[in-house]
Formats: sequence, C-alpha cells, structure tokens
Amino acid sequence: MLKLLKGFALAFNMLSIIPLFKIHDFFRGINGYSAMFYPLVGFILGSILFLTHLLLQNHMPSTHEAVIIFGMWVLLTGALHLDGFSDTVDGLFVNKDKALEVMKDSHVGGMGMIFSIVFLVLKLSSVIHFEAYYLLPIILMFSRLNAMIGIYFYNYISSGVTTLIKKELSFKYLAIAIFYSLILAYFFSFTSMILVSILVLIILAKFFTSRLGGLNGDIYGFIIEITELVLLNYIIISNFS
Repeated sequence: MLKLLKGFALAFNMLSIIPLFKIHDFFRGINGYSAMFYPLVGFILGSILFLTHLLLQNHMPSTHEAVIIFGMWVLLTGALHLDGFSDTVDGLFVNKDKALEVMKDSHVGGMGMIFSIVFLVLKLSSVIHFEAYYLLPIILMFSRLNAMIGIYFYNYISSGVTTLIKKELSFKYLAIAIFYSLILAYFFSFTSMILVSILVLIILAKFFTSRLGGLNGDIYGFIIEITELVLLNYIIISNFS
C-alpha cells in the first residue's frame, strides 16, 4: 500500500505543479506504480478544469470562461507537455542524427516557437467552441494513458528517469490503468474516445519510431498535447453533426 501511495504521489508531482506531495525522487520499486497512475492524474486535473467551469459558467461570458480554463490547463501542468511539444518540433527540422541533441537543448528554436504558438491558438479555439466540459477529465485521462502505453510498447531512445519507469512498468500495471480508464470513461458515456486516442498514438509512434528509432520524454509530451487537441475536436465534430 505504501508503494502505491508513493507511486501516486510521484505521478502527481511529475504531471502537475500542484504542491500536494513531497515525493520527487524516483525510488527503485515505485516507478512502475507511478506510471500506472498517469491516467488517474489526468482525470484529476481534468476534473479541476470541469469544476472551474461549474463555478464560472453563470458569472461571465462563455468565451472569457473558456480562456480562463485554457490558461489553467496550461498552468496546471507547468507547460511540461507543451515544452516537450516545442522540443520535438525543433527536432523534426534538423537531420535525424542531430535530432536528439537539439531536443535536449533547453533553448526553444524558431520552428518550435512558431509551431507552439499555432498549436496553442488551435487549442484555445477548440476550448472556446467546446461545450462538453464534463468530458475534460476523460480527455486528459486518455492522453496520459497514451503516454503510458507509449512507454510500455515502444523503444525508449534517450537516457533519464523514463529508463527506470520503463524497466519497472509491467503489463499488469498497464492492464490496471487501461481497465480503470475504461470504467471511468463508461460512466461518462464516451468510451469511443479511447479508439481515437489509440489511433493517434499508433500514428505518432510509428512516425517517430521510423524517423528516430523510438520515443523519448519530449515525444511523450508531444503525444499528450496532440491527443488532447484531437479529442477536443473529435467531440466538437461529434456534437456539431
């Protein structure tokens, strides 16, 4: 039980900036547990956004509310995944043999900045036109489930903490995460999102595996961000039609 709690605390600290726990170290034996909680942390963060909507919806214009929720969305994660998105884009505009070196650079390149701005505009517009706020917990949950599946099934091409996570992430932990994610999605009556989510993962993972030989931490962030954008628009299109 203690390992479970430490694993959850570590996952929460990794994926958010909310200072609830003091565990920041990747102790041997809790890294697999930590990854198992990635979708749950996403669900919690999405629930915070949904609760914000419930508090604000009758007190301000809907567009302004959407901008606030979008801003919280970025801030709650410390822009961690957006940073990965930007670094990944920079890596796509150099030769393959230099891609990982460029992605590790702490400075944002021109292409990374441009694509990040365009991406944020698209995501903000999607949130503004998004009406099913109750599905935000599921969107954030499935996007982080994608990262977990990516860690388990695809080659890891960098050094760092993900090496420990991948080593300790067993199929049992993955199955548990998929199971509780599907149960939560079922209660929200939108389990079809997992099919769209997995499709996004397969396409992106195939591309990066073909180009770079696998995935790394920045690419996981890229996958999370793209999955969120696709799911937002999947729901918008589903409700529009």
